Parts: sequence; C-alpha cells; structure tokens
Amino acid sequence: MHDLKFIRDHPEQFDAGLASRGLAPMSREVLRLDAQRRAFITELQELQKARNDASKQIGAAKAKGDDAAAQVLIDAVADLKQRLQDGEAREREIQVELDTLLGGIPNLPLMDVPRGVDEKSNIEVRRHGAPPQFSFAPREHFNLGEPLGLMDFEAAAKLSGARFVVLKGALAKLERALAAFMLDLHTSEFGYTEVSPPLMVRDDAMFGTAQLPKFADDQFRTTNDMWLIPTAEVPLTNLVRESILSEADLPLRFTAFTPCFRAEAGAAGRDTRGMIRLHQFAKVEMVSIVAPENADAEHERMTACAEEVLKRLGLHYRVMLLCTGDMGFAARKTYDLEVWLPGQNAFREISSCSQCGDFQARRMQARYRPGDDKNLLYVHTLNGSGLAVGRTMVAILENYQQADGSVIVPEVLRPYMGGREVIK
Repeated sequence: MHDLKFIRDHPEQFDAGLASRGLAPMSREVLRLDAQRRAFITELQELQKARNDASKQIGAAKAKGDDAAAQVLIDAVADLKQRLQDGEAREREIQVELDTLLGGIPNLPLMDVPRGVDEKSNIEVRRHGAPPQFSFAPREHFNLGEPLGLMDFEAAAKLSGARFVVLKGALAKLERALAAFMLDLHTSEFGYTEVSPPLMVRDDAMFGTAQLPKFADDQFRTTNDMWLIPTAEVPLTNLVRESILSEADLPLRFTAFTPCFRAEAGAAGRDTRGMIRLHQFAKVEMVSIVAPENADAEHERMTACAEEVLKRLGLHYRVMLLCTGDMGFAARKTYDLEVWLPGQNAFREISSCSQCGDFQARRMQARYRPGDDKNLLYVHTLNGSGLAVGRTMVAILENYQQADGSVIVPEVLRPYMGGREVIK
C-alpha cells in the first residue's frame, strides 16, 4: 500500500515510478478520490458540529417554554442526522474505492534498480564457481530421477493431475535432508528463528503481503474461504501484522520450511516436464522485519545467506539484479539467484530476495516506536527463498550426475542422508 501523503507531495515522482514498471500514470485518479474523501470528512465534521449545537439549543428553547422553536430545532437535528448517515455511507464508499485502487498498484522501484521491460534488462551482479565438466551428455533431472525409480510423475498424475510429483526412497530423503541442512544453517549461523506456521491463511494475511487482490487466480482457495499459502512469506511476514514493536525488537528474522501451493495460472506451456514448476513444492523461506535505515544492508545480508547454501552445496550460480519490468508486485528491489542446470544448459532461478520497504507494512499496519519517540513508523519487510528445495534437488541431480545415471550426494548433505554417498 502506498503513502497518500507521498502521492500528494510527489505525484510526478509516483507516476514516474509506475512508468518504469510499464504502467500508466495513476496519481490523478488517486488524488481525485482522496480529495473527495477529505471533502466528505470535512463536511461530516461540520454537520456533526451543527447537530451538536442544535441539540444544545433544544434544551435552552424548552427551558424558556418555547416549544415551537424547540420543534424547529428537533426537526433540524433529525435532518442533520439523516445527512450525516448519508454522508458517512458515501465516505465509506469512496474509502473502499480508494483502498481498492491503491491495493492494486505495485510498489515503486528504488532508483538503483535498472529500468527495463523484461528479463533482458536484468543485470548480472556476480557469479560463483564454474559449470561442471562431463565426459558424456548431461541429462535433465527427470531423465535421472525416473530411471532411478525415485521420481514418479505418472503416479502423481493419477492422484492429483499435472504438475505434481511423487518422490520415493533416497529422493524423498534428499528433500528432507536439504530442508534440514538449510534450516540448520539459517538458525545456527545466520540468526534466523525457526517457525512452523499455518499452511492456510485468511484474506487479510494474503492482502498484507500483496498476493491479494491482484493475484487471486494464482492461488488455491479452500471451500471455507481460506487460502493455501503460496510461500511461507505470507504467514511469516504477517506475524507482525497490526503490531507496534519496540525499536529494540528489531531486526526480527524468521525462517520456515513449508510446502507451498501455486495454481501457476499464467504458466501454461512452460516447464511442463519435471519439477521446475509444480502446483505443490517445498521451500525454506527467510523473512526479515527491520527499521527503515537498515533495509538496504539487510537485503545484502539476506542474499548472502541464500548464496551460502549454494556455495556449501558446491553449485555454480549467478546473482541477477532484476529490472523494473521483471520485479514482483510488492518488491522495490530484487536479487535473483540463478543456479546452473547442465541438463538444460542454462541458469534457472532458485531464489528471489526482495526488499519491500514499508509497502507490506502499510497493508498489515505493522509499526514500531523508534526509541522514546511518540511517533510511530512503519517497519520495512524483506523476504527471500533460502532455498526452493525442489529446484535445489534438481540442481544436485543435474550437477552431480554420473555416466551410469547415479548421483553423488554432496558432502555437506551426507550426515543428513545417513552417510550415503551415492544415489543409484
């Protein structure tokens, strides 16, 4: 949600930020509704004052025995009451219209975010390691997992349809091992607090992190109007909704391993084979709640935490700074980590680390009190995958494959795999 005062004071800057995302100017419509709402509030205050004054005069008229004057005032109060009710109803309608408009406007990018229409304008910041060399043509992950008998898309389709998978044996254990490794790293070395959150949330929680209203079609809704979480970002960030924190409480850092559910409504024809794009997948998420002046540094820190997972797994990756046209709705700046997949001969996204400024905090009403100051400020929120477990498994299968179709288990995971060194 955007700050109305900022839009009033800087309408050109607001529209320029939207233009960098390829959107039309919206400040004029926002300010039109805002002016209407404020005019109604002023009018309602005047009507309320007139009603209070008239009510006092009724008593004075009756005390003087002037029943006729008292009746005129009583009729005037009744008229003012009706006008107040009508005005309040109209003011609520305008407020809903304004909130709906603001709720559908994405966050504004920071000035150092590259301007561009799509991923072609993303900028590579750095890369780590080098692609593995093979004496054979490397296979894609599904051409490894299926022959091993440990990755079953056909059985999943019978149970649930397309874009699901059944993992068995060593691959099921590998998924669990990856999650445990990531959680241990984030909690023991990086200071995140592990959370086991609900997997179903209400409308307010989805609105708070900006999945609603714009992206409702990408979500799964239950029959009792709950939402299956598309990412643990939703419950973790909403832990501070409608809260007033102390500055001493900050930063807050949360991590969680959860299944995630996405309808992938806009993904028709993309990644139809394999585990890259599923309706249900596992992910370890990181969320930070910080004071505004620490958001930039926290963004770099969070990205480094996600990178460390890839480094310890010995995977080749690059860090991309997303352009304005490729960023998520709630983000003001995003780094994507893209891991090298030999089977595809391409880099693929495995983590997005975004800072959202006060955009989500305003939607959640999450604030803090700086020091002994009486004024409250909105916190800044950040989120990032640390990492997407399924895609990490894909990367391990493709990068650690051998000519006979077996897969070496990275050393750092072997303690979580009962000492197992090879999946075959």
